[in-house]
Amino acid sequence: MTAAIVYAFASAIFLGAGVVLAQLGLRTVEPLSGAAISVPSFTLLFLLLSPLILHGEPAVWRGLPIFMAIGLFFPASLTLLTFASNRALGPVITSTLGNLAPLFAVTAAVVLLDEPLPPQQLIGLVVAVAGAAVITVTRPRDLGHWRSWALLLPLTSALVRGIVPPIAKLGLATWPSPLWACLVGYVMSSLVVLVVQRIRKGSFMVQAPREGRLWFALTGISNGLSALSLFAAVRNGPITLVAPLAAIYPLVTVAMSAVMLKHVEITARIVAGTLLTVVGVALVLIA
Repeated sequence: MTAAIVYAFASAIFLGAGVVLAQLGLRTVEPLSGAAISVPSFTLLFLLLSPLILHGEPAVWRGLPIFMAIGLFFPASLTLLTFASNRALGPVITSTLGNLAPLFAVTAAVVLLDEPLPPQQLIGLVVAVAGAAVITVTRPRDLGHWRSWALLLPLTSALVRGIVPPIAKLGLATWPSPLWACLVGYVMSSLVVLVVQRIRKGSFMVQAPREGRLWFALTGISNGLSALSLFAAVRNGPITLVAPLAAIYPLVTVAMSAVMLKHVEITARIVAGTLLTVVGVALVLIA
């Protein structure tokens, strides 16, 4: 269980960093093209390192279809949704609405995996989600035309992020290797984003400034390490524990945004919401 907690926090740190790095990349690269850089970047790095990191990891091919199916949506569609949300709403709102993912994850875990959900853990989950809601509440005059559609981006992202861990756990029950799960998923996702890029632009290669490509390559590596950590956490612990802990990533986003994105204003409301999220996570840990 300790390993699951450590991996879940690592996933949160890498994911939170990835959100901010993507915001830097979006200054010069559009979201869909950014995805065509970030996802293949981590896939290429993983393939280059695979002779070392996959040494001694047995292949259980009957689990391959599950990991391939996951890869069609995660991280491909999740990356596209997150980058588009980043551009429309900014990194803090994107992260905090994405914090709703544990609701979907825990619900799926209880229904599909029959995982128990102690009352205190449920309370902690609700408190953490409430923290996200506090952060995303804005003044009435801010509820402009973009809210009618842009909020669907992070909400759909949260749904995808929420249902992937329970499905991944089913695959890991057959093929208990987070490394293989991540590699197969990323290869499939790379194919998806590159095909989208080819259809849209007529080329698999993204034409973008060097700085933008660099930021998105770093984003891809950070997001990839987050996914790998998440699979490892799911392999070592229940979804009802891992999902709320991984959802703490908005705290990382808020902290990095304050340092790296000077135009992001960290208000008392955002601070209060993140603290509430921390309290929720604490309740989950001590349940």
